[in-house]
Amino acid sequence: MFQEERINMIMEQLNRNKRIDIKDICQQFDVSRDTARRDLLRMEELGLILRTHGGAVLPQKSKEIFEYKDRLIKESSVKRDIGQLAASLVNNGDFIMMDASTTVQFAAEHLTAEHVVAVTNSIDIADALSRKKAVRTYLLGGELNLQHRFLFGQAAIDSLANYQVDKLFLGACGITSDGLSYPDVEDGVVKREMIKKAKQVIVLADHTKFGDQMFYKIAGLDAIDLLITDQQPDRQFMEKLAEHHVELLVVSEEELDDKTDRK
Repeated sequence: MFQEERINMIMEQLNRNKRIDIKDICQQFDVSRDTARRDLLRMEELGLILRTHGGAVLPQKSKEIFEYKDRLIKESSVKRDIGQLAASLVNNGDFIMMDASTTVQFAAEHLTAEHVVAVTNSIDIADALSRKKAVRTYLLGGELNLQHRFLFGQAAIDSLANYQVDKLFLGACGITSDGLSYPDVEDGVVKREMIKKAKQVIVLADHTKFGDQMFYKIAGLDAIDLLITDQQPDRQFMEKLAEHHVELLVVSEEELDDKTDRK
């Protein structure tokens, strides 16, 4: 087997398990420790891994958070599919809450249920909902974050005290076995309060959010009722979801067609 072939297979394992040991490479590919080390050295040169004592891990993802308009474009087809499936879960007459998230915005745009009452701290989601005659929209007060286009502060927290909803649709910047986390404390505080006001918490997160730990944790996995994503997480994370009774929906064209037919 050529080195390039081994590297591709090693990367497949790393993407599944996040780390690999030299002894595992030796056993799986029947090579010496020197050959395994040379493979890891080459992968490090290519920027694919970070070498550790006795093995390697995937490099840490960038924690840079792009502006809202840029995030709306990034992976938009995946986010649109997740949003469409989420929107199909809203029933006629539901009271819902939506946080300031690009994926949640796609849910707002695909909303077809009638006689819905929605609460949000996102000016873009409020704008999307304003085009739907069957939805009454309440926009939380507070200070506007210009970069990420959400309302925050004590006024937003005080406003939330007046609401109780059936479903909360929550985007995710980082989701690990430890829970949900976000880079912005001001936004995170509002999301934490939103969770307290919903009977069902539905998290919308594409697969790139798995394994990311951001600065500010807002809740553990036990706060989530349903997770909608585009790829099934690894086995360990699946076990954590089951342990905390989190239902998982993985978006697919068949699911979308089925949900649409029910409307």
